[in-house]
Amino acid sequence: MESPDSSTYISSPKRSGSPKSPNSEFMEKPTYLKFLVSNAAAGSVIGKGGSTITDFQKDSGARIQLSRNQEYFPGTADRIIMISGKIDDVLKAMDLILNKLLSEIQSEDGDDADQISKVRLVVPNNCCGAIIGKSGATIKSFIEDSQAGIKISPQDNNYIGLTDRVVTLTGSFEEQMRAIDLILSKLSEDSLYLQSMNAPLSYPGVLFAGFHRVPYAYVHPPVGTAGYNANYGPNGVAARYPSNKEDRGNSLTIGVADEHIGVVVGRGGRNILEISQASGARIKISDRGDFMSGTSNRKVTITGSLGAIRTAEAMINQKVASVIES
Repeated sequence: MESPDSSTYISSPKRSGSPKSPNSEFMEKPTYLKFLVSNAAAGSVIGKGGSTITDFQKDSGARIQLSRNQEYFPGTADRIIMISGKIDDVLKAMDLILNKLLSEIQSEDGDDADQISKVRLVVPNNCCGAIIGKSGATIKSFIEDSQAGIKISPQDNNYIGLTDRVVTLTGSFEEQMRAIDLILSKLSEDSLYLQSMNAPLSYPGVLFAGFHRVPYAYVHPPVGTAGYNANYGPNGVAARYPSNKEDRGNSLTIGVADEHIGVVVGRGGRNILEISQASGARIKISDRGDFMSGTSNRKVTITGSLGAIRTAEAMINQKVASVIES
């Protein structure tokens, strides 16, 4: 599956500068901002016993919510953070969160942290036009004003019912904050955007429509359980309909090209162990030469709860995509 970072637009060279305040006419409007963070970064935002997120809410006046552990944005292993409140309060909270995460990156990576950090906003697909503008005029003006890199992902057709896209911002902290200021102010003018404020942070109704660039994937429900019902589409790819029952005996088998199995396993089994521990699923890979019928794809069987399977599948997908697109 394509990375959410696949670009529609990208910036010209950047310059430093402080973020400007939002337009005063929008300062009092209730709004929200969603963005993605890794599981580790989510822990940093929460803090021990929730102390950090409590302080951030108190200092900013905004409400900060996170998707639950192992509830990730489709196609990723990243959790969703939503900040809601008045525009100025939302920007203050974003400032606090990014400063916190940036300080931790700097402690590990030194002075290059600004160059490698990125912010990934989650924006409803039907609101992305407001950011782009006619013939790309609006987003070009945002790039020129902020000097941040701004990329809008294409709509991900691998997940049926996914109506959000990822807007990726790169640059220095100040450039990213200025871009967020501009984007949030623009989105807050859109009534469709504000109507999405109460949408859930998880994506329970989104159906996986195929394992990107892997030619064969199928669902194998355990005998006698209600786990998955499979509707088979083109090329034998299954669209999955999970039941309401959280049955830990569910099983999903996907095909991964033999030459890509190494990146799933990792050196000394490190990757597959990480995926298993992070997702809570059990993962079994078929022996060499044991392929899915008519293919050269090894069988990767994921067993566990519906959420664990979904998480492990997304993480495997990311590993394979990183090799294909490198």
